[in-house]
Amino acid sequence: MKKNIFILIMFFSIIITLFCRAGNVNGRDSVSDIKIADYEYSEIENPLPVPPLLKNSSTDPLKASFSLTVQKGLTEFFKGTGVITYGYNGSLLGPTLRFRRGQSVDISVKNSLNEVTTVHWHGMLVPGDVDGGPHQIIKSGGLWHPAFKVNQPAATAWYHPHGLGTTAVQVYKGLAGLIIIDDEVSDKLNIPKNYGVNDIPLIVQDRRFTSEGVPVYMTSMHDMMQGMLGNTILVNGTVNPVLKAERIRYRFRILNGSNARVYDFRFSSGLKFHQITTDGGFLEKPYYTESIRLSPGERAEIIADFSELKEGSILYLKSGNFDILKIVVSGTQKDITVIPEELARIDRIPLEKSQGDRYFSLQGMGPGVNINGKQFNPYRIDENIKYDSVETWHIRNVSGMGMGMMGGGMMGGNVLHNFHAHGIQFMITDRGGRIPSPSEQGWKDTVLIEQNEDVSVIVRFLYKGVFMYHCHILEHEDNGMMGQFKVN
Repeated sequence: MKKNIFILIMFFSIIITLFCRAGNVNGRDSVSDIKIADYEYSEIENPLPVPPLLKNSSTDPLKASFSLTVQKGLTEFFKGTGVITYGYNGSLLGPTLRFRRGQSVDISVKNSLNEVTTVHWHGMLVPGDVDGGPHQIIKSGGLWHPAFKVNQPAATAWYHPHGLGTTAVQVYKGLAGLIIIDDEVSDKLNIPKNYGVNDIPLIVQDRRFTSEGVPVYMTSMHDMMQGMLGNTILVNGTVNPVLKAERIRYRFRILNGSNARVYDFRFSSGLKFHQITTDGGFLEKPYYTESIRLSPGERAEIIADFSELKEGSILYLKSGNFDILKIVVSGTQKDITVIPEELARIDRIPLEKSQGDRYFSLQGMGPGVNINGKQFNPYRIDENIKYDSVETWHIRNVSGMGMGMMGGGMMGGNVLHNFHAHGIQFMITDRGGRIPSPSEQGWKDTVLIEQNEDVSVIVRFLYKGVFMYHCHILEHEDNGMMGQFKVN
């Protein structure tokens, strides 16, 4: 009886929350008049844009200085339909920031929105007071001046808002940008590295559009329970992108910047490729594969070799039924790059160095999501950790277990979560009792966890402060699936 009452209370809370949040991201308050698009725009193609590199205003090679403005703008995803979006230094997304290991970085962030925001440096190893989480709020009209030193290997990271209860909708409106970190190892590798020419960033996101070409947010109960899934894929903010490629090797820096969708990236032709990085940098050796799976927040770099394809070949980067990027191959440009046999040395943490274990149980769905039975409280520290210690973290996705019709019945399907931690990089040591795939044998900061799956990671804590750990399905994060750990 008590269980049924709980289910009914949860059901009606979902309905109320859904209708409070649902609607046009440009301000529509009702979903009753929304007609969802059925891919009527699929024939319109657009050149793939490349986010510009933001100029470093410092003349000192050991320093990097950047300015970002968080602002509102107007974007035409479909010709003739302008919609309000958010961006950094523009109307949508943001420029790419390029750092170098050893540089001292300072960034000026101005908030021109009529609401608070933050800027989190996802994948950057920085102290807690400049991490950009929910404690570093930038008020409307306010300025924030974080400064830190880059002390981590070459990698692809990113930046995005991380406010309390506002992350999902602000990312959905367009706030996201890439960060590239270079070092001596990446300098020496003869791989594609000409940004925007043979080194191509791909910020992959999904949006739900109406038949009018207007993006909408949270229009069904499924969105509240599982996270927001769109009906259209954007790459670098563009619908139906096309890349005109030479018959050479290309490096693609792939970011899953979606709120909730998990992608299984592969080429339509069956072309295999080499994965060269995980979230935190290079693998030890290239991993030759035909697909790579990324959950929200995860990154990977791949090298695809188009040199053996015929002139005029057309292939697609796909995931499931989605054609993510159309690639038209032509030309005879000379290619001097190679696929190295070795990429980088990884200083792995021996398992015997672990000084203790912590357990994180990811539970629930919709507004009931939690970690270890607790929802986020900004005034509570959930885990206290000693600086420079090494620990093993055990993370389990138990959502759907014992949830009755709210679990696998009424909503159906597999309940996915992932786990992201700020201020650290970890190594996956065990996935469901198995050694992780070569695709996951590098430094990570985000990991996908299937329903009823256990994943163990080992980590050393080298930065002091208060940091977040949370599910990076953004609707889950905003609903309280987040905790705090303090390193001191």
